[in-house]
Amino acid sequence: MASRTRRPGAAPGAPDGSRRRRLPMRLLLPVLVLVALMAMLMLRGYVHSEILADHRIQSEASTDKVPEKILDGGPVIDTRSGRATSLKMPDRRLVLTFDDGPDPTWTPKVLDVLKKHHAHAVFFVTGTMASRYPDLVKRIVDEGHEVGLHTFNHPDLSFQSKKRIDWELSQNQLALAGAAGIRTSLFRPPYSSFADAMDDKSWPVTQYIGTRGYVTVVNNTDSEDWQKPGVRQIIRNATPKSGKGAIVLMHDSGGDRHQTVQALDRFLPDMQDKGYEFDNLTEALDAPTAHTAVAGPELWKGKAWIFLVQASEHITDVLVVGLSIIGSLVIGRFVLMLLLSGIHARRVRRKDFRWGEPVTQPVSVLVPAYNEAKCIESTVRSLMASEHPIEVLVIDDGSSDGTARIVEAMGLPNVRVVRQLNAGKPAALNRGLANARHDIIVMMDGDTVFEPSTVRELVQPFGDPRVGAVAGNAKVGNRDSLIGAWQHIEYVMGFNLDRRMYDVLRCMPTIPGAVGAFRRSALERVGGMSDDTLAEDTDITMAMHRDGWRVVYAEKARAWTEAPESVQQLWSQRYRWSYGTMQAIWKHRKALVERGPSGRFGRVGLPLVSLFMVVAPLLAPLIDVFLLYGVVFGPTEKTIVAWLGVLAIQLVCAAYAFRLDRERMTHLISLPLQQILYRQLMYVVLLQSWITALTGGRLRWQKLRRTGVVEAPGGPVQRQRTHKGSDERRPVG
Repeated sequence: MASRTRRPGAAPGAPDGSRRRRLPMRLLLPVLVLVALMAMLMLRGYVHSEILADHRIQSEASTDKVPEKILDGGPVIDTRSGRATSLKMPDRRLVLTFDDGPDPTWTPKVLDVLKKHHAHAVFFVTGTMASRYPDLVKRIVDEGHEVGLHTFNHPDLSFQSKKRIDWELSQNQLALAGAAGIRTSLFRPPYSSFADAMDDKSWPVTQYIGTRGYVTVVNNTDSEDWQKPGVRQIIRNATPKSGKGAIVLMHDSGGDRHQTVQALDRFLPDMQDKGYEFDNLTEALDAPTAHTAVAGPELWKGKAWIFLVQASEHITDVLVVGLSIIGSLVIGRFVLMLLLSGIHARRVRRKDFRWGEPVTQPVSVLVPAYNEAKCIESTVRSLMASEHPIEVLVIDDGSSDGTARIVEAMGLPNVRVVRQLNAGKPAALNRGLANARHDIIVMMDGDTVFEPSTVRELVQPFGDPRVGAVAGNAKVGNRDSLIGAWQHIEYVMGFNLDRRMYDVLRCMPTIPGAVGAFRRSALERVGGMSDDTLAEDTDITMAMHRDGWRVVYAEKARAWTEAPESVQQLWSQRYRWSYGTMQAIWKHRKALVERGPSGRFGRVGLPLVSLFMVVAPLLAPLIDVFLLYGVVFGPTEKTIVAWLGVLAIQLVCAAYAFRLDRERMTHLISLPLQQILYRQLMYVVLLQSWITALTGGRLRWQKLRRTGVVEAPGGPVQRQRTHKGSDERRPVG
C-alpha cells in the first residue's frame, strides 16, 4: 500500500514533488487592482503628454541641403515618389487649417461657424487629443472636413529617430481609426512654418515622411491667432494679397481661442463676398480625398485603443473625486480629533470632575488565554499589584502549551483557572462571565500587563449609572523595534485620540480587548459576547450603544500590550481587525432605521465609523498613488510640497496626541517612514478585507506568536504561596 505521507511542501502533479504554490485570491486581486490602476494612470499620462513627451524645439539651421524649388515653392510638399515637388493653391481658393485639436471647448465652436457659412477646412489633429475626444474627430469627418496628422505627442521631429517618427505616425493613425474609422495621407509637422523655413534639419524628416506615404502640408499665410492679437489683426493676417490662393494657419486648441472663433465668423462671409471659396485641401487641388476607410483588425485595434483611453480618463476622474473625498475626510477627521479630543481632555481633567460616587467594590478580571505560556505569568502578576480589589479568572481555551498549569503553579490568591475545550475568545469570555462573582467585569488579553492603578481608573466611570462599558488606554509595550514604534504612533495617535473624539460624540466603536470593563447587567442584557464576527470587541461595543448604554474612555487606565513584531504577524492581526469591523458594521446595520438609542447610534455612529474606519482607509492609497505619479512624471516639486503638507498636518496631530498621553516625542522621528511603508501595508490589508467580504470568504481566527517581552511596570510581583487546599485557586469547570 502506497504511503499517503508527503514531505512538507510536496503536492500532487509536480514533476519534482514540490508544491505548486498558488497565489491566494485575496492577494492576487489587490495585485491585479494595483497593476490595472497604475496602467490606467500611465495611459492617461501618455495621452496627456506627461509621459514620453519631448518638448524640445530645434533652433534655426542652414538651408544648404534643401532644394530651391521647395524653398521657393508652395505649402504642399510631396516626396512620396522619391522626387520632391510642391504645389500652390489656385487663386481665390483658401484652405483653412486648424492645428493641435480637437478641443472640447473651441473645436465645436469652430465647426459651428464653418457649418454656418458652408465652408470646409482641414484639421491637423494630435493623437493625444483625438484619443481623448473621439466624438469631435467623427464630427469633423461627418461634416465634410479633412483630417491630417499632427503627430501623437507633438514633438519636434528633427530631434527624433525614425523609429520614434514611425511611432508618432502610427499612434496618430490608430487614434483616427478608432475615432472615425479612417486613415489620412495628410501630415503637418509640429512647429512648422512656411516652406521657405525648411532647413537642413527638418528637410530629412520631410523626405522620410514622404517614404511613409504622406504629403506634408505647411502654410503660406499665418493668422498668428495663437498670439491673440485681436480679431481685426487675425483677419488681416489671414487675408492673402491680390486674390491669391493660400493655406491659412489657425488653431482650434492650445488655449483660449475665442478671438479665432470671432475672427472666423467675420472672415468667412467677407472673403466669400469677394469670390473666395473655402475647401478641403484635396478639393482645392482637385485631387482624390486624403481619407481611406479602415476595416477589420485595424479598425478594431483603433476602437480598442479609444476604449482604453476613455476608460483611463473616466477612472482617473473617479480617482480625482475619490482623492477629493479622502482629502475632505482626512482633514475633517483631523479637525474633529483635535477639537473634540481637546474638549474631552479638558473635561475629564478638571479638578472638580467626578463620574459619581467612587467605585470601591471588588471587580472580576477575565483573562482569556490560548497558548499564552510566554506571557501569562507577567499578565497575572501585574494584576496582583492592583490597587483595586479584584478576583482574577484565567479562562484557558484549550491551550496546548501548559498555560493553565503555569497559572496554577504560581499559587496566587484570588486567582482561579477556568478550563474549557478550545471554543474561541467569545466563548472563553462568556465562560468567565458565568464564573465571575462581581457585578463589574474587566476584560484583558493574555499578552497584556496592567499598571497598579489601571483597574481602579478603569472602573471609576461606573459611578455614573448610565455608563455600561469603559474603554481603557492600550499602549504598545514592545516599542523599541521600528515596527513596534510605528504601532506605538498608531495606538497613541489613531486609537486613543480617536477614542476621545468618539467619547464626546457618544459613539465609540470599540472597547479594546486589551483593556475594557463592563457592567455585568449590561452584558447580560445584550446576550454576552458574540462569535458572529471576528471583532467581538467592536460587536459588543455596538450592541451596548444600541441598548442605550454610554460607552466612555478612561485615559488613565493604561495597559501595556505586546504588538506583533513581524510583518506577517501584523498582517494577520490587522486583517482580522479590518474584516471583523466590517462584519460588525453589517451585523448592526438595522440600527440605521431603528428609533431610540439604537437609531441614534445607527445614524450617527455607524456612518462615522464606516467613513473613518472603512471608507477613508480604503481611499487613502490614492494620496500615495498620486504622490508617486507626481514625483515620477511631474509636477515633482508641487507634489512633494503637497505631500510634505499632509505629513505636517499628521505630525501636528501626532504631537498633540503624544502630548495628551504624556508620551516622549522621540518616537515621532519614524513618522515619515511610517507614512511611506507602514501605511501601504495597512492599505493592502484593508483591501484584502474588502475582497474577502465581497467574495463571501470566511476569515478564521489566527493566533499570533508571543515573545513575552512586555513586563509589568515596576518589575515582577513577588511570588506568594498559598495553601494547596485554598478555595481561591481551585480550578473551575
